[in-house]
Amino acid sequence: MASPRITLTVPGPDGDREIGLSNPDRVLWPEVGITKRELAEYLIAVAEPFLAANGGRPVSLERFPDGVEGESFFSKNPPKGAPEFVEAVTVTYNSGRRHPQLVLTEIGSAVWAAQMNTVVFHPWASLASDPDHPVELRIDLDPQPGTGFAEAVVAAHELRAVLREAGLEAWAKTSGNRGLHVFCPIEPTHEFLDVRHAVIAAARELERRMPEAVTTHWWKEERGERIFVDFNQANRDRTMAGAYSPRALPSATVSTPVGWDELDAVDPAAFTVRSVPERLASIGDPWADFAAKPGRIDTLLEWWQRDLDAGLGELPFPPEFPKMPGEPPRVQPSRAKTPAE
Repeated sequence: MASPRITLTVPGPDGDREIGLSNPDRVLWPEVGITKRELAEYLIAVAEPFLAANGGRPVSLERFPDGVEGESFFSKNPPKGAPEFVEAVTVTYNSGRRHPQLVLTEIGSAVWAAQMNTVVFHPWASLASDPDHPVELRIDLDPQPGTGFAEAVVAAHELRAVLREAGLEAWAKTSGNRGLHVFCPIEPTHEFLDVRHAVIAAARELERRMPEAVTTHWWKEERGERIFVDFNQANRDRTMAGAYSPRALPSATVSTPVGWDELDAVDPAAFTVRSVPERLASIGDPWADFAAKPGRIDTLLEWWQRDLDAGLGELPFPPEFPKMPGEPPRVQPSRAKTPAE
């Protein structure tokens, strides 16, 4: 039996908003019993850092009508019936198609998204005011079989050193699962392809320093027991869970910013919808000054050109992308034909 609709009082830019929540007792995370209402209350509790990380930019909503154990789908443009305060911006996708994309400008928009059974928020790396030029360089350290979070931590520390040599300050957050996300605030001076190339340059430099521990190989069969540096997360319209976004995992973990001084002792499973508000109240937001001093990717692009001149070319793009200039064949090595064939 459906629970009765309730109304939540949500802070807004010009006073409180009253936002309806249907079926507030619907359980979204069955293993831990977290309901839609608890999710909405979580978003209100983390409003300031959540909006700092995810607001004012195109965002995709990953929605789970039957909870995290059920089917999911992505919403990009505002569904019919969205409140007037839910904004959108028209963006261009890799196919050249243009489409409205949701923008979160206040926490009420996120609470409304929770009403629509949104669990994961996937923000773009660019702002709605200039969607074609990223304000973040993002690197996903993805553990492969045989590795885990501990190995990602080791790689993250060395990656931080690499990025510092390139003039960038790195910030870390848990993915909410087994991996780590390393972000750098950057000036919006380059488009997505340039930023992807900057990420590849940093990834290759990290791979040179830790060849047994990290890899840039796109094909899984070539990665081995190493941390994969996922350069393709830097592409246009390729997103990862935002900072303070819940994840659709059984224990309701949250992608959580962490300080470099605490990273070695972090247990990513400890950061959940229930624990993160208390963490923020206790230590504050480790990313509070994230956007204060954006850097530039000029040095990384010089490294990219250096590697091109040395014979290292473009790397594969995701399969749904159009064929890109200089890209190697999109066929896994074990299926590639030899010259004799």
